[in-house]
Amino acid sequence: MRPEHPAFPHLDRKPPLAMRKPKRRRVHGVLIEDPYAWLRARNWQRVIEAPETLPAEIGRYLCAENRYAAAAFRPLAALRKTLVAEMRGRMREDDAEPPMKDGAFLYYERFRKRQQYPLYCRRPVAGGREEILIDGPREARGHAYFDLGGCEISPDHCLLAWAADTTGAESYVIRVRDLSTGKDRDRLVRTSGEVIWGRSGRFFYYVALDASQRPFRVLRHVLGTRQKEDVEIYREADTGWFVSLDITQDERFGFISVHDHETSEILLLDLDDPVERAEPVFPRVQGVEYELDHHEGRFIIRTNQGGAADYRIVALPVGETDLGRSEILVPECPGRAILSLFVLKDWLIWSDLGEDGPRVHARNWRSGAEQHFAPRAAVGEIGASVGLEFASDTLRLAFTAPNEPETILDRDLKTGAEILVKRQEVPSGHDPAAYLVERVFAPAADGERVPVTLLRRADTPVDGTAPCLLYGYGAYGHAMDAGFETDRLSLVDRGFIHAVAHIRGGMEKGFRWYREGKREKKINSFTDFIAAADFLVAQGYAAPRRIVAHGVSAGGMLMGAVANMAGEKFAGIVAEVPFVDSLNTILDPTLPLTPPEWVEWGNPIEDAAAFAAMRAYSPYDNIAARPYPPMLLIGGLTDPRVTYWEPAKFVARLRATMTGGGPVFLVTNMGAGHDGASGRFEQLDDVALVYAFALAVTGLAGTGGAPPAA
Repeated sequence: MRPEHPAFPHLDRKPPLAMRKPKRRRVHGVLIEDPYAWLRARNWQRVIEAPETLPAEIGRYLCAENRYAAAAFRPLAALRKTLVAEMRGRMREDDAEPPMKDGAFLYYERFRKRQQYPLYCRRPVAGGREEILIDGPREARGHAYFDLGGCEISPDHCLLAWAADTTGAESYVIRVRDLSTGKDRDRLVRTSGEVIWGRSGRFFYYVALDASQRPFRVLRHVLGTRQKEDVEIYREADTGWFVSLDITQDERFGFISVHDHETSEILLLDLDDPVERAEPVFPRVQGVEYELDHHEGRFIIRTNQGGAADYRIVALPVGETDLGRSEILVPECPGRAILSLFVLKDWLIWSDLGEDGPRVHARNWRSGAEQHFAPRAAVGEIGASVGLEFASDTLRLAFTAPNEPETILDRDLKTGAEILVKRQEVPSGHDPAAYLVERVFAPAADGERVPVTLLRRADTPVDGTAPCLLYGYGAYGHAMDAGFETDRLSLVDRGFIHAVAHIRGGMEKGFRWYREGKREKKINSFTDFIAAADFLVAQGYAAPRRIVAHGVSAGGMLMGAVANMAGEKFAGIVAEVPFVDSLNTILDPTLPLTPPEWVEWGNPIEDAAAFAAMRAYSPYDNIAARPYPPMLLIGGLTDPRVTYWEPAKFVARLRATMTGGGPVFLVTNMGAGHDGASGRFEQLDDVALVYAFALAVTGLAGTGGAPPAA
């Protein structure tokens, strides 16, 4: 079958045909057929870090799919070029982060014009010339992919431990740079990129990866020694758990965080004693999460212990292990999830989120006086950070909205004075008043109200004629924000309404909203998204069958499920790095990240009910003999989170099963992982591909990439 569609009338070749190699097995008495399992390379672990080792047969198929998509999109080349030019025109090419003070220096990242990667720099607080500590463009030379990970300065500010990933596999090499000479020494491979220095500056802790790219053990590295001599401090044998590192704001303790998606454990590291073993703060209890900081002999803890579903903040003396004896500093507020905690010498700072939006709060430790901060727009965002020093009164606040560029202020919590440290620039020009932002609520079948954030031009009519891009995610309790994204304007200026559906599985209405969209209730995420699409049509925000659905990663699974359940409602569907082979993946404990995912999706290996629930919605397993809308699926060959074969298998089965509609495209980035291209300009090419598809399937592609409407 050769799919045809008015958006791609020039498509004059048949799509690649993937071979069928039937593979069958029974799980809980149910026969599972997987005719495209061969697309998973037997040496997949090697492929993730060395893509050139991909078996030739699989490589030929993926390259054939890339050629097919390239041919289909070739007539849209002018449009894509125009889109990239627009998006780049909104980007300040010599952009810089506001600096953070640490002792005698200010540290920051900045870009040079026309360069893809950042510079990591510092300059003296007292004045003096800038030092470029890491030159990203220079370090990236010769690499198709480059990601500058953590940069951690030694306590005496003479050394820099820095990490880089050059494959997209999220496997970082840590090096130590002598800042007096600019020369690197020591080289640690297969790490997460995290580093905590010992106070002497003679050693540091880091996290190593296992064969499935899971951060699983902490080691201590003494400068000048070989990696194989490093001492293991902690190893997590349970493959369902991740390991990470952090440090208290006062730098009194380092700590190891061991966690899955609903339980955590923290072990302390003494930064003065290099032979000290990590000691747990509290015993591990299923379903209890906590994060901590330290203040004057007490641990300050954000936790859900004691049934605080939306979390509370408590204090407990160091050495005490019974959370039941803690002092409650911030009680739980049902429906408003406490999301973050910061501790300064004179201030307790936290943020929370509920249906009426995010908030930031600061309390003086001694007086108890509080300050509260909210977004400056009716539908907008506020973010908070506290810098690198403990004895500071500065709270950095960032304000934005879908039509408002970001403004960053440093607020002196003691005096109330505010200093503007950065206002996001849009070099090509931007008038916030030319755009309207709304928060509407779509009714779900069970009576819930699904928030939807809308951005449109003020002159775009709400009369049922506008095309719409509807984005959704709905997993892991991740809340979709209402911030400013300059790329979206290239669609909105062409008459699109950009919509974000805050579906269940996220945190927009507190932890209940998250719990109602996971495991056996995952179906709510999908029906919420469909309800949002129906509501936008019913209220005249979007034209029938002119909505393009868009999701990434777990949101890509959402796209696959929506395509199976209600594909006819959409003009097209875009699924990036999509978790669409979800049942087979979660049934295989040897795959990257699978065991940690069981608490999010259920364990279909041991639980027949979880198996039945996943089998009922797993996109790959529910493809049906029916028409499907045009679809664009994008994968990354070195992706350790959603492996490349998930979108490849989905496309192969879809083409072999669908009875009409399409076309269906698969694009595999052969040199990148979960986050796509690493260069900031290359990333615009990826966005332009998605937007060109959206414009094509809604009939707005034109013939030459016309500029946006005035």
